[in-house]
Amino acid sequence: MTPEHAPSDAGPQRLNPAAMSPADAARVLTRVGGSPVTEDMLRADIDAGAPTNADGSINLVHYAAWLVQQMSAGGGRGE
Repeated sequence: MTPEHAPSDAGPQRLNPAAMSPADAARVLTRVGGSPVTEDMLRADIDAGAPTNADGSINLVHYAAWLVQQMSAGGGRGE
């Protein structure tokens, strides 16, 4: 096998949707959503009570549930 076809440990890093840094979460949400999401936006949500894991990472399922709860309570962004 030639070196360029050999397996490599330097492959792309896998993201865990249950434990993402705010920066990674912002990148993912921007790619899959219709509007840009910034790390500052996520940090503002965290400051407003969005759930985080003990290490400060974001579980995207829990974050999405929190957003739905905020929108139903009238506290959403309305976008």
